[in-house]
Amino acid sequence: MMGVLNPHLRDVSDFKHKLWDHLHIISDFKIDVDSPYPVPARDAIHKKPELLDYPQHAIRYKHYGHTIERMIEKALAMPAPENRERMAMSIANFMKMAYMTWNKDTVQDEHIIQNLTELSNGQLALPADTVLTKLDFKTPPPGNRTKSGTTASSNNNQKNNNQKSGGKKNMVKKKNGPKKVSYRR
Repeated sequence: MMGVLNPHLRDVSDFKHKLWDHLHIISDFKIDVDSPYPVPARDAIHKKPELLDYPQHAIRYKHYGHTIERMIEKALAMPAPENRERMAMSIANFMKMAYMTWNKDTVQDEHIIQNLTELSNGQLALPADTVLTKLDFKTPPPGNRTKSGTTASSNNNQKNNNQKSGGKKNMVKKKNGPKKVSYRR
């Protein structure tokens, strides 16, 4: 009966074994039947998952995150000074983007450069007159997202039709039968 009610389970490799296990679970292991498979252990069915260890990092600036600290470590490990300077510039730009994401306020480039110097213990220092790139990462609001199935040409057709009619809808009265009004685009 259970196999008839759940035909999608027939694709599972151990279909009959699973049905017998479900029968025992449904009966709360009180059913007395001769099963071709061993009765599953109650502990194995209701086993609690192991707890996950959460990372315990002491992050100085939460709005930059642990990733910035790891990026700074990688930059400091670079042997070539010109690569280290380019990496410091990239890190500073990323720090500015992260700051803007979490704080929504404008930030002076000198503040980001000072934080980079502090996080690297003075080993990564950019000149004070460095201009950082303004990175805007904004997701469109839910109502303004475009659907993948629509095309821009259909929207253009509607715009063209509206422009031809002056933006007004044409009303056409039918002469036969009761008076009906239809709108033409």
